[in-house]
Amino acid sequence: MRDLSGISALVTGGASGLGLATARALAEAGARVAALDLNVGTSEPGILQLACDVADDASVIAALDAAERAHGSARIVVNCAGIAGSMRLVGRDGPVEMARFERVIRVNLLGTVSVMTKAAARMMTLDPIGPDGERGVIVNTASITAYEGQIGQGAYVASKGAIAAMTIQAAREFAARGVRVLAIAPGLFHTPMAAEVPPEVVDAITSDAIFPRRFGEPEDFADLCLSMIRNPMLNGEVIRLDAGVRLRAR
Repeated sequence: MRDLSGISALVTGGASGLGLATARALAEAGARVAALDLNVGTSEPGILQLACDVADDASVIAALDAAERAHGSARIVVNCAGIAGSMRLVGRDGPVEMARFERVIRVNLLGTVSVMTKAAARMMTLDPIGPDGERGVIVNTASITAYEGQIGQGAYVASKGAIAAMTIQAAREFAARGVRVLAIAPGLFHTPMAAEVPPEVVDAITSDAIFPRRFGEPEDFADLCLSMIRNPMLNGEVIRLDAGVRLRAR
């Protein structure tokens, strides 16, 4: 899907961080963008801001319906909505509180699956476009913690590891209908979620990076996302975006 002009796109978590940068990049490329977020963002040129709780089925359906009324059926979906979830599996007070663990899974994993499947079902009804007969593309957000889980990040690791694992499965399942599925596994980026990371951890991680020795910027994520959307030969792949860093255990 090389020419994005006039193409309808959805971005969850689109009010800030990676989602906002991606929504802006898509809009600048000519796409008709709807940014879905629990807290509606400020007005942005070319971006329709919609309230959506990705962990609530009715909210997801209502947001997809509203975006479709405004822009037509989406051929591009980027899932960036997510929450942090620092907690040990067994801490000083005993085993992890399952309600806290479940909330991270519900937002990060089930929210991604909910938006992906509901949007994909709509994509599959569209006419194919381009020389390959593509109907749409979905890019989900995993994390390098899916491969190098740090101590105290069990719920987050579980949610992102599942997203990474199901990328090839969903791509295979949707292939017959011309819908691609991909994922990006970012390292540490300058986002609201990163504000929770202690400075000493930031220093340790960035000092281990191969190059460049810095946090990623949301625009770095958005650039890769658009490249993946535009390249029809990319499918079923999880791409690390981390400057070559490998996380320490803690």
